[in-house]
Amino acid sequence: MDHFLYRDGALHAEDVPVADIAASVGTPFYCYSTATLQRHFRLFDEALAPLDHLVCFAVKSNSNQAILKTLAAMGAGMDVVSGGEYARAKAAGVPGERIVFSGVGKTAAEMRAALVGGIRQFNVESEPEMEVLNGIATALGVIAPVAIRINPDVDARTHAKIATGRSENKFGIPIARAREVYARAAALPGLGVVGIDVHIGSQLTELEPFEAAYRKVADLTLVLRADGHDIRRLDLGGGLGIPYTRSNQAPPLPSDYGDLIRRTVGDLGCEIEIEPGRLISGNAGIMVSSVIYVKHGEGRDFLIIDGAMNDLIRPSMYDAHHDIVPVREPLAGVAQHPFDIVGPICESGDTFARGRQMPPLEAGDLVAFRSAGAYGAVMSSEYNTRPLIPEVLVNGDQFAVIRARPGFDEIIARDNIPVWLA
Repeated sequence: MDHFLYRDGALHAEDVPVADIAASVGTPFYCYSTATLQRHFRLFDEALAPLDHLVCFAVKSNSNQAILKTLAAMGAGMDVVSGGEYARAKAAGVPGERIVFSGVGKTAAEMRAALVGGIRQFNVESEPEMEVLNGIATALGVIAPVAIRINPDVDARTHAKIATGRSENKFGIPIARAREVYARAAALPGLGVVGIDVHIGSQLTELEPFEAAYRKVADLTLVLRADGHDIRRLDLGGGLGIPYTRSNQAPPLPSDYGDLIRRTVGDLGCEIEIEPGRLISGNAGIMVSSVIYVKHGEGRDFLIIDGAMNDLIRPSMYDAHHDIVPVREPLAGVAQHPFDIVGPICESGDTFARGRQMPPLEAGDLVAFRSAGAYGAVMSSEYNTRPLIPEVLVNGDQFAVIRARPGFDEIIARDNIPVWLA
């Protein structure tokens, strides 16, 4: 469920007509719903209510500080994968004890910043990383809390580019080597082992891969405890998918996911951490764009819009589907026509949809890309010197720009001319 609905023939974001936002900030832009963010976070929090738990929002899915502050006010922790994301979470008022630092390539500078600024735990991905972290913690005179990320060799049955739990993926320690790696961690004076971490991928639409991974984690917990390790936390990652099209079968609900967690690891007495991102922010956002031209080609017709692959790269990168709807509600029974929906960038890859059935549209009409709140704005760029597009947050009948569109002068001023060209 989201809060982008037609009302009196016009698409609304909560109580605000989307066309009013477009008139104020111009197109294209991202628009997020506070009510949807809050609802989706609450679903996860309630699903784990019987267990000691922390829901850590995956900052990589949407890192705007207004989004982070909205969720932090509800008690969310944050899962970060870079020093920049750590700084964003701290700037949004999230205390270090609610921040988990994941990622396969943490640098020494990032580790040091998190140890100085406060951190709940590092999810360690390799033995070299473990050694570096130990050295930094020892030099600072602190103990770095760690969970070691285990690669369970489980097929997540998702897109190959977002699967992370197979043996051929770059993430984590092979589960067969877990005991020796945990023994090494326990021997390092700057590390304090607190738990186990696992994350098998993103946009999972079935529960079976989660169950296979979590049962392996449960077995490993017992083995490691028998070896003398104090395993008191299980970080189970994120990855639960969202319905990108309303015509497809919906993925499992957070309540079903919570039942699975209780069934597989709930009797171990561990604090449970999960790291959802897409399911919290994905359907809480849309991207709004204007039609520039309707072009009739040889055997196919095109809607050329002012949004482009630099603004929303998922269709170009993953062949991802987004429902695209007119902001003005079509009349019942109006004839649909197939269009390729494309942007203005000089690449054929700048294509959002092929042969998509759409009602009659003309230059100046607005369209909205649904389910664009995750991995949209955070993956955007200024390719073709196209400014990053505004982000807008709606709360009831109010809206605010939470990232402004930079001007060309601002973009160009970032370049430095060397002295020999001055």
